[in-house]
Amino acid sequence: MNLKHKQSCCSVNRSLVDHQLVTETEAEQIKAGTVSIEDMVMIEGGEFLMGTNDADRNPADGEGPIRKVKVRPFLMDRYTVTNEKFSRFVDETGYKTDAEKYGWSFVFYKLLSEKMANSVSQVVQGTPWWSVVEGAYWFQPEGPDSTIQSRMDHPVVHISWNDAKAYCGWAGKRLPTEAEWEFAARGGLIQKRYPWGDELTPNEEHLCNIWQGKFPVHNTLEDGYLGTAPVHSFQPNGYGLYQMSGNVWEWCEDWFSPTFHQKEGSDNPKGPAVGETKSMRGGSYLCHDSYCNRYRVAARTSNTPDSSTGNLGFRCVKDVESGE
Repeated sequence: MNLKHKQSCCSVNRSLVDHQLVTETEAEQIKAGTVSIEDMVMIEGGEFLMGTNDADRNPADGEGPIRKVKVRPFLMDRYTVTNEKFSRFVDETGYKTDAEKYGWSFVFYKLLSEKMANSVSQVVQGTPWWSVVEGAYWFQPEGPDSTIQSRMDHPVVHISWNDAKAYCGWAGKRLPTEAEWEFAARGGLIQKRYPWGDELTPNEEHLCNIWQGKFPVHNTLEDGYLGTAPVHSFQPNGYGLYQMSGNVWEWCEDWFSPTFHQKEGSDNPKGPAVGETKSMRGGSYLCHDSYCNRYRVAARTSNTPDSSTGNLGFRCVKDVESGE
């Protein structure tokens, strides 16, 4: 167990499952709005400006420089995968997540019951708001005395990259590349900070689930949530995608590198061929400007493929058959 990394577990390797393709006929029907495939949205693809040169970017994360890249058409889940959908996967397959295999996961301390808080024996060095909680898994996200019973429409959490890949294989889908994720998150806007524009709270309206107040001691709950929010909360972006900023971090397919960048004009780029951690996008309910302003669409971070935390989930994409 490596407690020097605020979001880490141990390493597990899993075989990858091939994803299925949407047929050309299905793609045309989706474009016409006549069918909906499991709450997925057709993303037409195209060229866009990826990354940012903003002064408040995180240089160590490799957010810049801005470069033009192209992505091909694909389908993306309208919402992050919910507890309800993950439950179906587990019921059908008997799958055990990495957190279950290791017997513990990371939980934000303010979400713990008094009993669980008193039982915590380890916290993460440098980020003591992360508690190592025995028995914290996707179906009991704050430990054995918690449940998802009233949170079936919330994003499933404590999901490792390995777990997300296993779900994608079962669902006939895959994880998005970073380029696909950012293209989709921008919702058709050009070089805006957030999925809706440059202002975090236009007309004093909260449009995502992040931390308000003084992190990590006091959350004023101005957006209505301390932990996760239902996946349909807040307004969708221009592509009809919900919560591309905040709520939970979302796994991407790519290996992470702060120095590797797709070349200008790259077509459907992917990350480096090898690496130690996998890319994550979107930020979470714990992001705050004073500590982690990674709820911007160009922001990125990473974690080891077997890591799981109470603010880490995913959404899927699906290829569109070109017919060529």
